[in-house]
This record gives sequence, C-alpha cells and structure tokens, in this order.
Amino acid sequence: MATMDIFGNSAFSTTSLSGAIERRPYVPQLLGSLGLFTPEPVRTRNIFVDRIEGGLTLIPTSADGAPPDILDREDRDAVSLRTTRLAKRFTLYAHELDGIRAFGSETELMQVQREYMRRMDRINADMELTHEFHRLGALQGVLLDADGSTVIYDYSTEFNEAIPAAISFELDQATTDVHAKCKEIARGMARSAKGNLAGASIHAICGDAFYDQLVSHPSVEKFYLNQAAARDLQAAQGAIFESFRVGGITFHNYQGTDDNSTVAVPTDEAKFFPVGARDVFKVAYAPLETLDFVGTPGQRVYAMNVPDRERNMWTKGEIYSYPLHVCSQPRVLRKATRT
Repeated sequence: MATMDIFGNSAFSTTSLSGAIERRPYVPQLLGSLGLFTPEPVRTRNIFVDRIEGGLTLIPTSADGAPPDILDREDRDAVSLRTTRLAKRFTLYAHELDGIRAFGSETELMQVQREYMRRMDRINADMELTHEFHRLGALQGVLLDADGSTVIYDYSTEFNEAIPAAISFELDQATTDVHAKCKEIARGMARSAKGNLAGASIHAICGDAFYDQLVSHPSVEKFYLNQAAARDLQAAQGAIFESFRVGGITFHNYQGTDDNSTVAVPTDEAKFFPVGARDVFKVAYAPLETLDFVGTPGQRVYAMNVPDRERNMWTKGEIYSYPLHVCSQPRVLRKATRT
C-alpha cells in the first residue's frame, strides 16, 4: 500500500512538477495560440515599461550656411507596473491512498503520480483559462480580476493613450460596404501605430451574432461570388468558432467559456488588434516567491508539493503563476459593434 512517504520522492519536487506541467497539454485557447504576447521573464515582481515618443516632423528649408534644424529631445518615460499573483491548490489526504495498490508493471509511485497529476491538471486548466482571460482583457486595454469588474490595470490610464470609440459595422443593413469598414479600421490602426505595424497583420475576435452576420452579409457574399475563395466563405457560413479573412482582416468567431460570459466576447461586438506588431503586447513572468527562486528569471507556471510534516495526514498540490499581460500601446486597439 502506498504511504505518505512517497511524496519525498524527487518526482514531487518543485522543479520536476513545474517541468511536468509545462509539458502537459492545456486547455485550447485562441489568443494563446496566436502568439500575441511576447514572453519576458523578469527577476522581480515590479517591472518598468520604458517608452520613447520620437515622432516625425517636417524639416524647414534654410539658407546656405545657416545652422541645421535641431532634433527635438525624445520624450522618454517609464511606467511602473507589478505582476499579478495567481495561485490555486488541492489537498490529497492519506486515506485517499488506501485503495492504491501496485499492479501489473506499474509501481505504487506511478499510481500515486497518476492521481496527483490528474488533480494538478484540473487546477492547471483553471490557470490556463485565467491566462486567457488576462490576454482578453489586455487586448481590450483593461486588465480585470476574476470577478470581471475589479480593474487591475487600465492601460489607457497607465500609458495616457485613449482607445477610439467603437464604430458601427451596420451589418443589419444590406447596403453597407463591409470592405470599406475594414479599411477604416486598418487605416486608423496604422496611423495610430506610428510605424509599429510593419510586418503585422490585423485580427479581430467576434461575438457569435457579429461573426454570423458578417460572413453572410450581401457585400461579403458579392465580393467572393466569382472567386476561388467562395468555397471558403461557404465553409465559414456553415461552421462555428472558425476564422475568415475579409477586407484584409482575419475575423475569428471567439469560443470562450460554455456560459459565454465568464471568458467571452459580447455577441454583438468585435475587438481588433495587431498580431506581430513591435512592442505592443508583452507578458512578463516573475519568479516563485520562495528562496529557491529569488532572483531567477520567471517561468510561466510553477507547481509545488507541500506535505504535512507535523502529522503526515495530507499533502497539498499547489500551482502558482506571476504574469502581467501588458498592452503598452492601447492607442492601436479598435472595437466595433454589429449595428
């Protein structure tokens, strides 16, 4: 019969558990799969986002021999932020090991590891969902806590950059030129980016009603009617939680949580953002708050085992993460409504 002593095995060390969690598959997430946020491991909880506003100016004509026009000093400032702390745990009691026996070629250690990691996977799925929730908040310019209302950071305020008001795509009107709406979004974003969109592409995550009406809109159907891409349009119209490119923008029907509210895009809205733009989205990872990891570059997630050393009655599996998903240029973000 397995005993609590088994948790003294090196397989349950913080390093081993963290490595195992990193290798295991996690909940599928659209924003995570896009590679939108550039990872930045940091050594402390406090970080600074350094900004330089150079800009472009016209050079006036001058007479021969006159002194050259002087370059204005670049406005440089650093915004101080602090990474978040996310933590969750479970408890595995001694009596729950009573039924674990070695059988076949599997050892007691393997059996206990399987049960332990099954529970670790459950809390890791919650952690991954929380990371996606933070990504979703950052690409809208407001990082929220799990209650959906407590503001951790409003990046418009932190960086003193306003996000333009939502535009109406007027998808309820058959005469609307959807491609013109897309160009309006793209041009506005490019001008706000001040040259930082070179090599980037524009994406949008859409609520269900917005996406469905977009791919079935008469102007979209007319544009693709006599093209090879017409088949792609037909496929998009008959599918859910898919992606389709219109007017140079890739639209995704965002699949959030099953309640369509905890992690979701409102059904009549779309959120636009650049993918591959320089220094727009980053995620800082700070180290675990233990002496073993002080001053080391942060990892995405840490898993650790905390045994009951006094009574040997239980062990706790815990998972920690110290991320901060940052949008340092909220001025490039755009949003739209269906009507």
